Amino acid sequence: MNQYAQRVFDDLKRKDASQPEFLQAVEEVFSSIRIILDQHPEYEKMAILERLTEPERIIQFKVPWMDDRGQMHVNRGYRVQYSSVLGPYKGGLRFHPAVSLGMMKFLAFEQIFKNALTTLPIGGGKGGSDFDPKGKSDTEIMRFCQSFMTELARHIGPDVDVPAGDMGVGAREIGYLYGQYRRLKGVSESGVLTGKGLGYGGSLARKEATGYGLIYFVLEMMKQHGIDPQGQRAIISGSGNVAIYAAEKAQANGIQVIAMSDSRGYLVDEQLDLSVVKQIKEQLRGSLEQYPAMAGHGRWHAGSVYDAELEADLAMPCGTQNEIDAVRAARLIDHGVRLVAEGANMPDNNEAIALYLQNGVLFAPGKAANAGGVATSALEMSQNSMRLFWTFEEVDDKLRGIMISIHRQCEEAMRQYDLDPKNYVAAANIAGVQKVIDAMIAMGDY
Repeated sequence: MNQYAQRVFDDLKRKDASQPEFLQAVEEVFSSIRIILDQHPEYEKMAILERLTEPERIIQFKVPWMDDRGQMHVNRGYRVQYSSVLGPYKGGLRFHPAVSLGMMKFLAFEQIFKNALTTLPIGGGKGGSDFDPKGKSDTEIMRFCQSFMTELARHIGPDVDVPAGDMGVGAREIGYLYGQYRRLKGVSESGVLTGKGLGYGGSLARKEATGYGLIYFVLEMMKQHGIDPQGQRAIISGSGNVAIYAAEKAQANGIQVIAMSDSRGYLVDEQLDLSVVKQIKEQLRGSLEQYPAMAGHGRWHAGSVYDAELEADLAMPCGTQNEIDAVRAARLIDHGVRLVAEGANMPDNNEAIALYLQNGVLFAPGKAANAGGVATSALEMSQNSMRLFWTFEEVDDKLRGIMISIHRQCEEAMRQYDLDPKNYVAAANIAGVQKVIDAMIAMGDY
């Protein structure tokens, strides 16, 4: 790490000692951009890194709501408006018991550079609550969303901050949030939230976008490195939208998906029937444990899929942060994995990433590989602004073009800075961070 970066990082460790996810994300970025900092010593005088790592605004608020038995509950709500130098804050809302300020800062920090790589005019932000939607009725979720938006509404707007969905926040939750926003504001501002239903300003292909975009990026990597996707065996952790639609696009391109997982365990099936997975997750809202009985084949196991002894060529972690540590990364490498692409945000810890790079594994970091979701959210914003509605094929074509562009930016960074052609971590960080720094300097925002 550059001496200036180390000083800033040490200061962050002192101030934010209780935020390990945030510190992990900063360390990964700082370690990757040493070459930029060495070439631009003037950045220290400008306090560029201090400005990059300090959010423009953090909003924390209480969210009181009543359950169906008349019992009152109070959760915490957050919105981290990290950087607006490239456009309005853009990033999802996450409802999950593990949500904390540190997690929101990590996700928002990553979002800045992910959004920069899309080349679309959007800044970085993230929000959510420690509310757990699992086991809640529709009316309980509606009451919670209405209470959450009652406070959030004063801090967002189509040209200020545009939240989207994330873990625990799908089309149902976005609908309740948008309905409350309209009641509070008394106007139709469909561009204030993305991930909306198709009947009130949503975009086709949004549900599929992150998973499809992940595979578009993987296919570009394969093409660049002379790998034929046909017959490649893939492990995909997770079974939400990202995992399901990554599996769908992977299968459409000849990649054999042999395993998927959820919070209860993992499924192994050499002839994976994705229609059954969709039925379980999208209709029944159940566990993949039901899959073998419903499909008539496949095996269910408790535990993490990354603790299994599975021979595979690709791994695409699409679950949650820090799924894979050095031990699990070593197991993947020992069992033949030669390409890892992150569908989730920071599912590999820094030790796992170092191990991939040391062993010549192609590794696609989330800020590049899973940018398809926010890119399509920005396309939804464009449709809302122009009062247009694009076809699925139009949105999907634009999404594919954006993912190819992100890969091209990584290639250009590799060439410009003479990086290892397999080091997509440094390339993505350099390309994204430099865009943000250039905009900061151009506007005097330092």
